[in-house]
Amino acid sequence: MPVLKKIALTITSAALLSGFVLSPAVAADKDKSDDKQPKPPSTMSSLGGEQLGKAGTQVNLGAGAPVLPKKLSGRSWIVADAESGDVLAAHNAHWRLPPASTLKMLFADTVLPALQPTQTHTVSESELAGVGEGSSLVGIKEDHTYTVHDLWLGVFLRSGNDAVHVLSEMYGGLPQTVAAMQKHAEELQALDTVVVSPDGYDAPRQVSSAYDLTLIARSGMQKKDFREYAATASADFPGEKKKGKKRESFEIQNTNRLITGDIGVDPYQGIAGVKNGYTTHAGNTFTGVAERNGKVLLVTVMNPSAEESHAVYKEAAHLLDWGFSASGKVTPVGQLVPPKSLDTGISTGGKGAAPAADQGTGGQAKAAHASAASKGSSGVGVALAIIGGLLVVVAAGVFLVNRRWPVPGLGSRPAPEADGPEADAPEADAPEAKDSGATADAVPAAEPAAPAAEDAGKPADKS
Repeated sequence: MPVLKKIALTITSAALLSGFVLSPAVAADKDKSDDKQPKPPSTMSSLGGEQLGKAGTQVNLGAGAPVLPKKLSGRSWIVADAESGDVLAAHNAHWRLPPASTLKMLFADTVLPALQPTQTHTVSESELAGVGEGSSLVGIKEDHTYTVHDLWLGVFLRSGNDAVHVLSEMYGGLPQTVAAMQKHAEELQALDTVVVSPDGYDAPRQVSSAYDLTLIARSGMQKKDFREYAATASADFPGEKKKGKKRESFEIQNTNRLITGDIGVDPYQGIAGVKNGYTTHAGNTFTGVAERNGKVLLVTVMNPSAEESHAVYKEAAHLLDWGFSASGKVTPVGQLVPPKSLDTGISTGGKGAAPAADQGTGGQAKAAHASAASKGSSGVGVALAIIGGLLVVVAAGVFLVNRRWPVPGLGSRPAPEADGPEADAPEADAPEAKDSGATADAVPAAEPAAPAAEDAGKPADKS
């Protein structure tokens, strides 16, 4: 057969095959599938800058700036300079989406100042009754006593909804905690955020945005104890007390895979927190902070593709890499605004009040031990740097925990008002948590706690 004839047949066959694949019926099905994908609203908040209110990716590349990472699938994301407040790039930054357990950052930023870490509390059955079905748990037992410090470890490391409910009751009850969180969100100008459940469990109308979660993380990082918990890789947690025997403990590890690593995910060099989450409606969510060569960046990714394992961490890491390379080579697309109580702040170039001392409730920093060890699911090396009894990651984790963190304009902000009663007030019964039938942060509880239930046949998320 002549060569030209063979080529003609090949082209014809390819055309026929192409025609089959892209037939009108199939194309229509594809269009229908695309139509089912949620779309960002046509109008969103422009708080922080006009570009941030626009749908789609916003970036102003300058000379020598690297292009954004390819194949970013997150419905919403943002990369920002934690100190200057510059938003380097964003994608649907103000799209109001379910936040999952990243909302626990707001819970901690609100409640941490009101409770002393050494305070002890005996857990009642009613305090655990309202924990949503399938929630991630740290393994708290009724009629057992825990310190506030223990409970915060459960919140930050295991994303334990049981720990959140107990702390909420100590603060004054779930309704009071939700109201205080909402008030604090408004003070931070996290105006996309609506709080319904303090633990981030799926609930009707509960939303936040990549922009808001980044504001909240930036506020939380002003507190030394918040930084310590957020940077913790692993810690011992009190176990069940058996009659006549010394109470044992078990190890819990941080579910933030950029700290501990996992199959297919390397620990991110310079990571120092802050929070990950997963629910049925939110998908995977993540806010992280990292330092490189003195530059500190915040990144938030909401609901990336579920087809790739650990996509939320991989995309966050890619965006951090890009941000460190692009810093100084892009024109910001917006600013992280300061809290309402400040006249000027980081969004106006950082010319606010002079930095104040670290805000924190514990003030329990201790000298770090120099001994090294190997921890984490992928054998990531960490230093036994015990800060207030916490095991923190090496490098930036230690640097950012111990640095004089408050940035211009934010350090002078007063601590959030404790709308709840004093910590030793009588506990109230926890109301039944409202939810949409979804599981929140479906991470199996650490031994010896019972594992989280699977979500409608979908395996519990390991993020």
